Order: sequence, then structure tokens, then C-alpha cells
Amino acid sequence: MPGRSGYAQTVTGPVAAGELGMTMLHEHILCDLRDPLGRRAGAPADPPITMETRFEVDYFQNRHQGNMLLDEDDVALAELQRYRAAGGGTIVELSTGGLAPQPARLAALSQASGVQIILGGGLYTDAYLDDASRAASVEELEALLLAQVTTGAWGTTIRAGIIGELGCSWPLRDSERRCLQAAARVQQRTGIAISVHPGRHADAPAQIAAILLEAGADPEHTILCHMDRTIADEARLLALLEQGFVLEWDFFGIETSQYWMGEYDLPTDYMRLDLMRRLIGRGHIRRLAMSQDICIRTRLTRYGGHGYGHILQHVVPMMRRRGYSEDEVEQILCDTPIRLLCYQSRPGESPSPAPDHRQQT
Repeated sequence: MPGRSGYAQTVTGPVAAGELGMTMLHEHILCDLRDPLGRRAGAPADPPITMETRFEVDYFQNRHQGNMLLDEDDVALAELQRYRAAGGGTIVELSTGGLAPQPARLAALSQASGVQIILGGGLYTDAYLDDASRAASVEELEALLLAQVTTGAWGTTIRAGIIGELGCSWPLRDSERRCLQAAARVQQRTGIAISVHPGRHADAPAQIAAILLEAGADPEHTILCHMDRTIADEARLLALLEQGFVLEWDFFGIETSQYWMGEYDLPTDYMRLDLMRRLIGRGHIRRLAMSQDICIRTRLTRYGGHGYGHILQHVVPMMRRRGYSEDEVEQILCDTPIRLLCYQSRPGESPSPAPDHRQQT
């Protein structure tokens, strides 16, 4: 693949850029999003999801706590195999500290399925953190993140290939601000990409962008996630894009009037594509990303959902019907992930960003 160079750090080791293939930049394979207070108190388990209850569980996504736990290896393997069969190559797994990251299990699932998995480092929102993480200084967080990137994460020798998703609340908590600042420092030292979960307010991404820029982050290697539920105003989106940030629409497959944490008019998949199409027309093709952010059971095919292959099976054909060229599809799903995830250095060397040889548009 001409112009695709460098190496990505996966849970099974460095992989050449040309081997990543179609890439989902924001997913969860093993993840615990249950209410942290209830989880710590040992709340009783909810009843199993059945055909009779599946719609209600999915419609009110966070009421059924069992729906918010992805912890079944056999289910995860089957879902990854379906993704591979749909043409998928790589999944970026962003279950960070507080969401029960499982790097060793992810490595086994990657080997068994043939799907490349890239591990996220860092911490989720303040509510999910233990007291020590919540109180950590910028310097302590910098040391933690640097070790995750260069040595190994979560008690293993498996290195993170991206920092994130870094969880941010609205209003932003002090612990979250410090983690953003630490991530910017580590990015300066290593070139690694950052992925940020913004608080649920239209002002949150701009606030996060300002903190990251002040701390020295590279916006061209920084993803602001969840635009689907955060910003509908194109002027706000363009302001972030013009600063250089990558914006991610990662709720593909979620088409509901009942957003799980408050009132928000979520777009449908075609509305997401039409908005992205307009932003492409403003010259921002290289700063747009898409994924599905699967983090609950009812979005898996085992539980009646669309699975990790939804974009490849259903959305890509829609993109073609709505005027996207093959080059644009490749840019968003292959080349932008390569630019974000790949280092120029060979395996075993200190990481540094891979060059981008493709035309700048």
C-alpha cells in the first residue's frame, strides 16, 4: 500500500501499517461500565437479557446494569470473528482505568480471531476512579501513562498503542484536567495519539482543546470523541477542525430517541454521514473519524445488536450511495487511523510519529 508506513503497537506486538486494514478507532471488547457505586457495593445482578426484554433493555441502555458489562470471552471471540469476516482488520480498544481493562485477555482474543487490537492507556472519568488515581498529581499521571506506552499497562508487558479514552465530565473535574495535561506531556515525549471522551455539553470539547493546547498537545494526533451526542452546531465543529483536532463520530448504529444519559437529539447514521460530507467539502477529510463505541451487550450480535461490523457491512454502502468516493472511504477508515496510530520507528525502538506521505487535503 503506497504511502502507508510505520508500525502500530498492538496487544500482540508491533504491526506494520499496511497490515491494519479497516480500523475502528473507538470500541470496547472487554469493559465494565456498570455504575461504579453499585459495583463497589456489590449490587445484585440484573436478570438475563431475553428476547422478551431485549428492546426495553436496549432502549433504556443504562437501566439494566448487566447490559453494561462486556466480560464473556466466547461472545467477544465470536463478535471479533464476525468483524473479521466483514472485512475488518483492527479495533482500538479504549477501556481505560476504571473500566476494568484486560490486556492479557485481549491479546488472547486477538490471536484467536486474527483481528489486530490496540490497547488504550490512561483513566476514565473521575466517578470511576479509585482514590489514589483521583488524587494523583500531573507528574504521577505522566509517569503512569509513559510506563503504559513504553513498558506495559495494567500489570502486564503489553504496551498501550494510544492514550485514551481519557474520560472527562461536565463540569470538568480536577483529576481529569490533570490527566489531560499528563497525556499532552507524554505525547510530546513519544508522539502517541490521544483520544478524549468529552463531557456531555457542547462547550466541553473546546474547553478540553484549550487545556491540551496549553499543555503542548499536538491536535493533529488528538481525537475528540462522541461528536454525535455533544455538538450539532457546525460552526463549533469547524472551529475545532481548524485548530487541527480530529473529530470522531463514534455512535454509528445508535439510532434512538432515548439517549442513555439525558435529552439529546441523536442523529441517525445518514445524518452523521451528511454532516461529515459537508465538513469534507470544507477541506477536512483528514480530520474526520468514525466508529461505533460498542460498550453494552445489546449492541453485540449475540444479543440482537449490529456488532463491530456495522460500519463495514451497512454504513460503507450508504456512504457510496451518498456520494463518498472510494478514496474518501479509505481515508477515513484506513489512512487516518494509520496516521494516528503508527510510529516511524521499528519494533523495539523508542516511538515517534510515522510520516504521512499522502496528499494533504
